[in-house]
Amino acid sequence: MRAARLIKMVLLLQARAGMTAGELAAELEVSERTVMRDAQALSEAGVPVYADRGRAGGYRLVGGYRTRLTGLARSEAEALFLSGVPGALREMGLEDAASAARLKVSAALLPSLRDASRTVAQRFHLDAPNWFADPKTPALLPAVADAVWDDRRVVAHYRRGESEVRRELEPYGLVLKAGVWYLCARVADSDSYRVYRIDRFTSVEPGAERFARDAEFDLPGFWEQRAEQFARSVLRAEVVVRLSATGVRRLPYAVDPVTARQAVTNAGGPDARGWVKVTLPVESEEVAHGQLTALGPEVEVLAPEGLRARFAADAVRLAALYARPGDAG
Repeated sequence: MRAARLIKMVLLLQARAGMTAGELAAELEVSERTVMRDAQALSEAGVPVYADRGRAGGYRLVGGYRTRLTGLARSEAEALFLSGVPGALREMGLEDAASAARLKVSAALLPSLRDASRTVAQRFHLDAPNWFADPKTPALLPAVADAVWDDRRVVAHYRRGESEVRRELEPYGLVLKAGVWYLCARVADSDSYRVYRIDRFTSVEPGAERFARDAEFDLPGFWEQRAEQFARSVLRAEVVVRLSATGVRRLPYAVDPVTARQAVTNAGGPDARGWVKVTLPVESEEVAHGQLTALGPEVEVLAPEGLRARFAADAVRLAALYARPGDAG
């Protein structure tokens, strides 16, 4: 445990010009007194950790000291190669750079760890697109990716409905969701962050000006928040249904899982037959009809009346269809 912490401390100091005892304590999840003891242990082991005294002091490495990757355990080396997503890197135009980086890392590893990339490739593969989808790489994705990596403003034209909108954007990050690429960007000279589907860009022109990235921006957190907002925004209607125990189990597979679980949690207990009455937010009656049809006889629509009538009509047609005598042999 302590050996891993000492290695992490060296890597933190190697990556930054210097850190205070409080910053190191927070990163390593130990007390400042433990940081002081660890720094002393590293110094005694020959690692040139220097302590700056005073209120603004801290710890730093001196003499351009650099550690090597030979301290990686096998699980750590395999995790390093696991972090790449080959398909996404290829679509962004970064496949060659990623391949070169992997070769350099492999060369720096101990001989016993150099097969880490191969063993990981045989054990894990990420297939991002949905089933039955025909994913297409947006033609402008490499240009957008270049701007993201370079912190460079772009002038983008974007299809919105039947019209086209011009935006000057500060591209912060890319997200690949179910085979669709999105750009998270700040509208230039504002505090407005927005999400754009890259396949709806008609042109992207990089500008000469770089922007100052907000160090507090958290791409995963921003995406999670916007994704939740989007999911809620499209649920503009409600339906009331009764679900059997089987229907309750299957509901998260028919509609948005988070919405389904919340609706079931908010429902009352089961009736004498074990059925549960649930009020379910949906996008529209039309969408709800298609989604709830997948539950078959495990769901009964109670409201709205129009949707209940559609299911009643479906039931009549199914009864007539299956009541036909079989063809004579």
